[in-house]
Amino acid sequence: MKIVLLQFVTLDGVSQAPGSPDEDTSDGFTRGGWLVPHIDETFVRRTSEWLGLADALLFGRRTYEAFARDWPKITDPADPYAERMNALPKYVVSNTLTEGTWHPTTVLGGDPAQALAALKARPGRELQIHGSARLADALLAAGLIDTVRLAVAPTLLRTGRRLVAGPGATSGLRLVRHEATPNGLLLLEYDTTGQASQGAYEGVTAFLHEEGAP
Repeated sequence: MKIVLLQFVTLDGVSQAPGSPDEDTSDGFTRGGWLVPHIDETFVRRTSEWLGLADALLFGRRTYEAFARDWPKITDPADPYAERMNALPKYVVSNTLTEGTWHPTTVLGGDPAQALAALKARPGRELQIHGSARLADALLAAGLIDTVRLAVAPTLLRTGRRLVAGPGATSGLRLVRHEATPNGLLLLEYDTTGQASQGAYEGVTAFLHEEGAP
């Protein structure tokens, strides 16, 4: 399976709380919900197609707990995402969780780099990361992500948690698809081309020791 990162970001790289003002107010963030004014039919169709490529989902603990709280409550058969989000196998990288509540869930404790390398070796299409920005950053630094898909909102927040914020190896990306929606979102798909630096896998292991990492 390929590991694929799917992320919503502002033009200045903020990924925190795209959906609503109260989605994630950590560190005093008050500008959530920035994606919503730009959502249109093209965005919904394309992101639904992206989700349709997933054979499993991958999360950090905090994002997993938020999704596990909210997604099972969405039962509208017309929702373009809910049925698949709820049915897909989920993997959560955590040394603090012992089991999941959003079934089917597998907790990946211990050595996360080894566990994720084993998942990549399995047959299948995509293991998709949704949200989980700190985990995504660590996996990019470790060279474990194969494809990056971004929906970039025409917004500058100047505050908030950014998708790529920590130290790590330089990552090369090759643009393979691009599209602009009627409401101004850029839908971008990149394949990664860079190699992890020596010791980069240590960043994935260190992620597990960050209590509260999303």
